[in-house]
Amino acid sequence: MGYGEVGRPRAPVVELADRRALERWRPADEQVVEAARRLKERALLELGMTHSAVASWLFSKCHHQLPTTAVDTAAVVASGDGSCLLLYNPEFFVGIGGEGVRFVLFHEARHLIQRHLFADADLRSDPVFTLACEVTINHVAMVRLGAGLPEIGGAPVGISPRGVHASYAEDLREQRVEPLPFEEWVETDMSVYRELGRMRNPPGVGQAACIHVLVDALDQETVGRVGDDVLRSVLIAARRGDRVARDELLDLLRRTEGASEGVDKIWGDLGAHALRGVTSATRRVDWWQRWLVDVLASKLEEGERLVYPKKRGAVLAALGHEPMLARRGPQRVKSLVIALDTSGSMPDGLVEWLGELVGRIDGTEAEWVAFDASVKPFRPGEPLRGGGGTDFEAVRRHVEGRDEPADAVIVVTDGYADPIVPADPGKWIWLITSGGDEWPERRGMACHRVRPE
Repeated sequence: MGYGEVGRPRAPVVELADRRALERWRPADEQVVEAARRLKERALLELGMTHSAVASWLFSKCHHQLPTTAVDTAAVVASGDGSCLLLYNPEFFVGIGGEGVRFVLFHEARHLIQRHLFADADLRSDPVFTLACEVTINHVAMVRLGAGLPEIGGAPVGISPRGVHASYAEDLREQRVEPLPFEEWVETDMSVYRELGRMRNPPGVGQAACIHVLVDALDQETVGRVGDDVLRSVLIAARRGDRVARDELLDLLRRTEGASEGVDKIWGDLGAHALRGVTSATRRVDWWQRWLVDVLASKLEEGERLVYPKKRGAVLAALGHEPMLARRGPQRVKSLVIALDTSGSMPDGLVEWLGELVGRIDGTEAEWVAFDASVKPFRPGEPLRGGGGTDFEAVRRHVEGRDEPADAVIVVTDGYADPIVPADPGKWIWLITSGGDEWPERRGMACHRVRPE
């Protein structure tokens, strides 16, 4: 049972994590498979560029995207080996066309993220909650994509949010209870779930709408790892100014916040509240540390260091050995500059934590400096002594005047000094202390506020 189908769930015809069995099961015509593949690729590109950063990141984690008639529509499978698969029926994709494929891919991505956020087994096993998820996901897809439900032969495929709301409203009026208007009813995932629970006969009870909800092909540990990775990546993109990522994440946060302690814990651990300038009053959030680790890794990344040696690989293969990868060229030591503003208020433990972080990065040499109007050498553990005004230009001259170019620069400051334009802004990472000015972010540099411990 796949996207948009209702009725009693049936067992899959083959093991959904067995890629070879999926490919062998009654293969579709090659021309249909190729047409479906083109529709899928175009839809993924459009999602990433204009509609959904979440879907784009999630499907980048699905290293295996298989056309198979073993599923009737489409499904995302997270298997016990830690991998994710996108399964799609090529005949179904060709039947619903480009807009329909985009809708279904958004729907599948959103379902996996909801499975991550609403991890409580009792909640997920409730058929009313299953229906509520179908309603909210399809509603958000219609709004974000500006399209209706997919159609085959003029008939819509999938759960209609307004159709379910009409059934809900009729049921409550028969009970002489005033139903919520559609926009208020569909505002959050839990509002739909709560209101459907007020019905005498909730529609869809005992039915399913997506294979990944009722068939236990979603290893929860894999779902958690992939879900966290996707949300964290989208959050980084949002902090860097990606408007699609920011709007989508804020909408997802608004729709799910307060649903349960588990959901709030995930958002709190990610530090997503910082997107709207609010942090949890009941939790300590070290999101800036996670952010710095991810951003720093992206700037120190070597690129592709491994190659497949064709001649030696052919010999090894002939001898029955597994293929091996070899390093291409020398691995250069990375150079990192950490500049501490002596006029800024340093959160307790920040310098110590930075020292531990740098110590864990293989192949990296760090230069520590303190600065006000001039730059002075500094060693972790030494007291910071301020004096004079702050001059970021002095830091820029020091960094760009080094014999060995810096691969990344971390500046810890309150931000109050004349802005600068480094020769390579992409290398600079700014940690702004509490109450400081985040001007580097407005100039396209990586920037995050550091809150006192």
